[in-house]
Amino acid sequence: MATLKALLANITQAEVDVIVNAANPRLLGGGGVDGAIHQAAGPTLLDACMKIAEKDGVRCPTGEARITGAGRLAAKYVIHTVGPVFKREGAAAAALLESAYTNSLALALEHGCRSIAFPAISCGIYGYPLEEAAQIAVKACQPYLAEDISIFFYLFNQEIYSIFKEEIEKYQHKGE
Repeated sequence: MATLKALLANITQAEVDVIVNAANPRLLGGGGVDGAIHQAAGPTLLDACMKIAEKDGVRCPTGEARITGAGRLAAKYVIHTVGPVFKREGAAAAALLESAYTNSLALALEHGCRSIAFPAISCGIYGYPLEEAAQIAVKACQPYLAEDISIFFYLFNQEIYSIFKEEIEKYQHKGE
């Protein structure tokens, strides 16, 4: 049965097939969710990310997604996606954020994943307005629910959790 749910929880502890990392284009770890995932996964995650650049010459452009093993995490995989920096991307920001979600979901399905944990992509230092980001995220996930997968948003503070939970509830009430 398809699931779309917001959780106030630590994404590094998610017991799902794949965790999505809100990465930077270099895929070398950083702050926020990215740093927490790299720290919890251990050095094999960084090694896998470095091999991506060797393979295709670029690590991960904004809106795209790459997959690696998950190191010490409970998940099988980590999908690294780069969301837009809101003020820098301007009018393209919404489409790039939607692409970050849809490309991650497509990659997860391609690798046989049935459960996926997302952070609030671009909502930290990248400055995306929370309400708009939640609307884009939930809308982007809707078509994939037909694939009978479980999609969870692992959110790190009460404000972001409440906004995503409310957006999911709006979507669920539309279907009734």
